[in-house]
Amino acid sequence: MKKTNITHILMICIIFYLFIIIFPFLWVFVTSFKIEKDIWGDQALKLISDQPTLDHYKAIFKQNIVNSLKNSLIVSTVTTLYVTFIAALCAYAIARLRFFGKNIMLSVILGTSMFPQMIIVGPIFNAFERLGLLNSYFVVLPYSTITLPVAVYILVTHFAKIPKSLEESADIDGASKMTIFFRIILPLALPGLFVAAIITFISSWNEFLLTLYLNSDRSYQTATVAITFLRGQFEVFWGQVAAATVVVTIPTLIMVLLFQRQIISGLTQGAIKE
Repeated sequence: MKKTNITHILMICIIFYLFIIIFPFLWVFVTSFKIEKDIWGDQALKLISDQPTLDHYKAIFKQNIVNSLKNSLIVSTVTTLYVTFIAALCAYAIARLRFFGKNIMLSVILGTSMFPQMIIVGPIFNAFERLGLLNSYFVVLPYSTITLPVAVYILVTHFAKIPKSLEESADIDGASKMTIFFRIILPLALPGLFVAAIITFISSWNEFLLTLYLNSDRSYQTATVAITFLRGQFEVFWGQVAAATVVVTIPTLIMVLLFQRQIISGLTQGAIKE
């Protein structure tokens, strides 16, 4: 009887938690189809509007959100490729090579992710201004500093799980460290690489503060920043904001839904020791 009660309580808590997570997305989706007066009027609490419209979606595409989506795709893809490759090299050294202070190095790498962005955005802006890198795709460089620590940690757990006997056998056969890395370690750690790449891509896609400060030129702004400019002189166009939020969320939502099994598999495989 007690177990049944506990199970019911847990189920209620899980349902309530899921409701808290899902409700904002549902509300934004519904709002994107409402006319402006229904967002704040008597129809505000209705899930289905009496006058559904696609005008907000038409408006954001007229404001060239496609260019912002293109910028987000370029920045996120380049950041993902760069971070995954660098993180793989770093994680291989920490997990497989023997040298003094590698645990300290891992702690320092993870520690860098604990600094609030508001602390580092000023120095990064000054550096970019002096180097002439403002309003460019070089924003991928500071993006990598944010996503690299997590990618390194994920890959370290996967590389450490690979049996060292495989590496030792290849070493006896005369294989170099780079050959072992590319032909043995990386293929066996593909689930971890996939997870690191997905998390890096999503983090880069959702990044807001760095692009806001470093790319003031709208031709280089990403989609998350473009949403903040959907306003007039005295008001915010909340219908357009909701529509743009839906459009920007769709790519990452599809990615997670399509690859959720691989993501979960990659995370759990790295956490289990044989």
